[in-house]
Amino acid sequence: MAAARRYRDSRAEREEIERRRRDGAAFPDAGEMLEARAARLIDRNAVPAAAVVEGIRGEPLEKSVAWERIIGISKDLQAWSFLPRGARAARTVARVAVRENGRELPIGTGFLVSPRLLLTNHHVLPDEEAARQCFVEFDAQVTIDNVPGTATRLDLAPDVFFTAHEPLDYALALVASGGDGRPPGETFGWNRLSGEPGKLVIDEPVDIVGHPMGRLKEIALRDNALQTRLEDFLHYRTDTEPGSSGSPVFNDQWEVVALHHSGVPRTDAQGRILRRDGRVWQRGDGDDAIDWISNEGVRIDSILDHLATLRLDDARRALLAEVGVEPGPVETAAPSVGTRPSAAAPVAPIGARRPEEAATADAGVAARPTAFGGSRHLVFLHGRSQQGRDPVRLRRSWTAGLNHGLTEAGLAPVDPADVWFPFYGDVLARALEAREGTPRAIDRMVGEPAEMLAPTASSPRTAYEEILDEAARRSGLPPDGSRTAERFSWSDAVGRLQRRLGWLAARTDVDEWTIAGVFRDVAAYLEDQRVRDEVIDSVLGCMPGSGEVVLVGHSLGTVVAMDVISRLAPEPDVTLLVTAGSPLGMDSVHGRLLSKGPERPARVVRWLNVWCPTDAITIGCPLGDGWKDELTDRAVTNARGRAHSIQEYLSHPDVAEVIGARLAP
Repeated sequence: MAAARRYRDSRAEREEIERRRRDGAAFPDAGEMLEARAARLIDRNAVPAAAVVEGIRGEPLEKSVAWERIIGISKDLQAWSFLPRGARAARTVARVAVRENGRELPIGTGFLVSPRLLLTNHHVLPDEEAARQCFVEFDAQVTIDNVPGTATRLDLAPDVFFTAHEPLDYALALVASGGDGRPPGETFGWNRLSGEPGKLVIDEPVDIVGHPMGRLKEIALRDNALQTRLEDFLHYRTDTEPGSSGSPVFNDQWEVVALHHSGVPRTDAQGRILRRDGRVWQRGDGDDAIDWISNEGVRIDSILDHLATLRLDDARRALLAEVGVEPGPVETAAPSVGTRPSAAAPVAPIGARRPEEAATADAGVAARPTAFGGSRHLVFLHGRSQQGRDPVRLRRSWTAGLNHGLTEAGLAPVDPADVWFPFYGDVLARALEAREGTPRAIDRMVGEPAEMLAPTASSPRTAYEEILDEAARRSGLPPDGSRTAERFSWSDAVGRLQRRLGWLAARTDVDEWTIAGVFRDVAAYLEDQRVRDEVIDSVLGCMPGSGEVVLVGHSLGTVVAMDVISRLAPEPDVTLLVTAGSPLGMDSVHGRLLSKGPERPARVVRWLNVWCPTDAITIGCPLGDGWKDELTDRAVTNARGRAHSIQEYLSHPDVAEVIGARLAP
């Protein structure tokens, strides 16, 4: 009834959507939602960069049209990975059943959102007593040969963790380990929830995995779409049945966007539910007689926001902190970093923005004065292409990646509010655009990226070409004119720079636009003294003035970090420098540093350089081969499509453990 009321009350929104659809909008959503969705798809490599360029080149486009085309590419053509990623996501889904009078009855669906916690509806598990009577079955599905497989049955343990909220119709319960003692997520995986925008727009498909009518696992694909977005709920078309309650609602990238909880019934003028034959429905008629006109799910960001308000003891708070990958900090204080927590170590803290985080200076956001005892400081220094983004959200995202690694290492989490996050993204963008006039809008991405992103000023252009040449040479590019090069049959129409860029992209897991963009900004930063000074001054304006500093830099941020260390006041002491995804291994880069590397800065006590062999930006690593004085190189394997991601780098336990150990009392 509540779902039907919300559907009636949102009539004006649906009429506006229909008007936009008649006007030709492919995705009749607000402009800011389209922009956020397109940016998320590109940022997460959900659409090939080449397809994006091809889809929007050749004609002038309004930004909204360009965004719609990018979203349309992701809707119409799925990469091969859609299938295995879907199978992986589906494994996290379990059938919920109850023991009642000697019988076992399926009552709904649930899915893992951490290694131990299962999310379902409040009306499936209304309280701890009800949860004690229930169990869950993973892999309750047919095999590839369409014969029933073997399900794994696990009990719920609500005495260890349980919370439920009726208005948002969610329940979160701990699933007990099996006979092997392993958390269920280690066997079946779990979904990393996100409160970030850009996961779905109007008329995009949704995919639901569940156990309708208690049957073996089924998937609703394609003939579904988001209809309306309300404050806490989503309405969407899809074919669901009773028993689907508690199912995850995915987008086509298999990110959870909602918790399915109800169909939306057709009602008459008096608000009475109608049957499919038009008569008023009676309770004895059964749910399958209802004329369902839509479906309703609870927005994941609303659930995350509510979870942030819970006040829990340390053990339950640590379990709750395992949920998520991009949400914000826990409201109460976190355990000391580097200690071994008594309960499960968290993957990522979850919660709403603290009041002190609301006001963010242009230079970034400072840590709380009491962080790590007030004498130790953790500083994150970001890379390029961060302009227009919220430093508070970026800080939470970085911290989530680190906390994932701390969890794997068995260490307690970091609270995002305890991290310094100097932010120079807007300063860098303004400086580069003022001096270079380089086009950055998506709707102007035409031509070859090597030339489109090349600096226009002479000195930065020279540096850019040197960096690109050296990176290609170090990655094995045959010299121009050699017999080996001739075997590749490059067309004369492809310029020298583009050949080098294409070679790098083909031999790594980073696309051409990202490689060119990073090298271009590194070159512009190193060769334009005014740009360099503005960036360094911006960073120094949001740095601790004393104590011990753990400085973590990524990409261009590693280059900036080396310069900042050169200009840092006598206090503080840099007890640990971590460089991730760094181009510092190339002579054309470190030779232009203020310190004129390659030599570890004298004030850095320990240096850890983390690199991924498929990250094109780290060509020239390991650094230990060419840099003087002791440093530690650590090669890691990042996920496909995320070779240059800072979250991937920080999520490795052997990387996070080094950071956690330096922050521990």
